[in-house]
Amino acid sequence: MKRILSIALMAVAALTANAQNIQLHYDFGRNIYPDEEDGRQKVTVTVEQFKADKWGSWYYFVDLDLSNKFFKSAYTEISREFNFGKNCPFAAHIEYDGGLSEAAGSFQHAALVGAAYNGHNADFSKTWSVQLMYKRFFKSYETTEAYNSVQLTGVWGINFANRKCTFSGFIDFWRGENWRPGKEGNGMLVILTEPQFWYNVTPNISFGSEIEISNNFIYNFYSDKSFFINPTVAFKWTF
Repeated sequence: MKRILSIALMAVAALTANAQNIQLHYDFGRNIYPDEEDGRQKVTVTVEQFKADKWGSWYYFVDLDLSNKFFKSAYTEISREFNFGKNCPFAAHIEYDGGLSEAAGSFQHAALVGAAYNGHNADFSKTWSVQLMYKRFFKSYETTEAYNSVQLTGVWGINFANRKCTFSGFIDFWRGENWRPGKEGNGMLVILTEPQFWYNVTPNISFGSEIEISNNFIYNFYSDKSFFINPTVAFKWTF
């Protein structure tokens, strides 16, 4: 889980102006790809919060990847949106992505700025967002280079079965720099999506799964494989 952007929080925030949850994921990626994902974490703890105010909204999440002895990495995304007007679906979007990693010392940090189109149905059981942003990657460690990019993001949240079930997630497209030997410096399309399904035992307790589907996202030096599907089983507490 490098990104768990749950716009379903907007449905709660519409009434409370503040929604927060903590998630625990057990990841099966290393079992499915024992060679290509030998170093992938099996347990991730995620904390995320959405908070609306009179100017727009704040959103952040932190992913903590755990090993048997210590945290392997900590990754965060923090975003701020400013509405263009009351009841206007358009908003200005500013975002920071980055964190610390045992393997490289840090993730490659990035700043994003652009526009978002947000919407929902009458009872907030369906919510969605589309974001188009300029993305600037910074040189974060020796093997990285600073470069410009563009990112297109789609986010959705659907509650159904009397809100006992939730289907939510996001999909990202961005231009990345090719890291494969012999292809360094060439651009490539990176795709990452993480749909989630939750069964809500109560309004606060949920069990479910997330499936990370990606292409050109995972650093794989074992083979030429670039497309991966990594499922999890998960628990969520909303408070």
